[in-house]
Amino acid sequence: MSDAGPLPLLILLTLAGVGLAALLSAGEAAAGRITRAAAHEAEQSGARGAARAVRIAENHGGVIRAATFTRVLAEMTAAVCLTLILAGALHQWWLVLVCSVVASAVLMVIVVGISPRTIGRREPVRVLAWVGPLLLGLETLYAPLVRLTDSLSTRAGRTTLEEREADEDDLRDMVDRVSESHQIDDDEREMLHSVFELGRTMVREVMVPRTDMVTVASGTPLQKAITLFVRSGYSRVPVVGESVDDLLGVLYLKDALRYLTKKPERATAPVDRIMREAVFVPETKPVDDLLDEMRDAVVHIAIVFDEYGGIAGLITIEDILEELVGELVDEHDASEMEVVDEGNGAFVVPARLPLDELGDLFDLDVTDDEVDTVGGLLAKALGKVPIAGARAVSHGVQIRALDATGRRKQITTLRVRAAEPVPPDPDETGRNGRTHQLPDEGHRP
Repeated sequence: MSDAGPLPLLILLTLAGVGLAALLSAGEAAAGRITRAAAHEAEQSGARGAARAVRIAENHGGVIRAATFTRVLAEMTAAVCLTLILAGALHQWWLVLVCSVVASAVLMVIVVGISPRTIGRREPVRVLAWVGPLLLGLETLYAPLVRLTDSLSTRAGRTTLEEREADEDDLRDMVDRVSESHQIDDDEREMLHSVFELGRTMVREVMVPRTDMVTVASGTPLQKAITLFVRSGYSRVPVVGESVDDLLGVLYLKDALRYLTKKPERATAPVDRIMREAVFVPETKPVDDLLDEMRDAVVHIAIVFDEYGGIAGLITIEDILEELVGELVDEHDASEMEVVDEGNGAFVVPARLPLDELGDLFDLDVTDDEVDTVGGLLAKALGKVPIAGARAVSHGVQIRALDATGRRKQITTLRVRAAEPVPPDPDETGRNGRTHQLPDEGHRP
């Protein structure tokens, strides 16, 4: 053993390297698992060593890098010493190589890798209570080296966008790991993933499209505008001129009510008098950037324009929140309903009722090549998206929109009854007695 070195020292170094690597492996896993919330909760409960867990949770990145670097050094030391021990006991080089590789793999995978990491993930606070001083000491020791490597990687490495995407991927992985440990449920995991997706989502993917916008014409009396607010369910409506592209501003319900409360005789005043200036944003703007701007400017609605300068739609803070938590439904929104017979030949039906089922109610053949539901039939008869109170007659059925639910106030229930026979008018050959619109109702482009 004279060429390979003193045997007792090599054995001691091998065991020390394996033991240190196992200890650091457990600490590394615990540092990666611990969260700030869990660390502070352990500290408040008076758990032993919780203060160290808090410090590590606040800077787990630096701690993990220091632990990883030291663990690799310990594993290399143990592997070299083990090879020297085998070289002194065996005389054929290939046998030394094979035995060294097999023995090192068993030690590093089972003794260092699997068992300690399992313990670290299972009991992160307890593990950090024991290993915390070592990890914090290594982090302090390697701090200058870490800063140097970070500086070099920043100069020659990724751009800010690439770093942001990499950080998001790391956060996604962390959320998935926490979800697998059942610390958060699937709904919470999906919401967190939605937060990450927000930066990659464009305004055009979230906005209310132009065809679904409820608008009020310039010069409309305030009293009539308030009626539109009540019927549509919205609290902010764009004011337009000759067309939607001629968008002049935004009318707020609270402004109209405040204005009329002071002097009721102002009911005939035009909406232009109190409308606010509209905020315009491009349809390609990232949603998270828009959310920050709307929050800073205390603006709840923005008008979206396309690449040609035309109005593409509008977006509200509620639209953005729906991307995070799902559809927002208020206390007035009804759930999906079945057909209700009101008597006297009238039925209340859901807007998604198929046309064939509508025909069955009145023994009529109600078919249309362009729409499949009662709601679609009403929209086609009106030539625009209906709001509550809109009425029309089509295919021998009188249809009236009743309730609008959801934040976008889409019609969900309608009242239908058999229409009174209308004698054919020779001057209206284009209609063929099939469809006509009753007076009224609602202003959508």
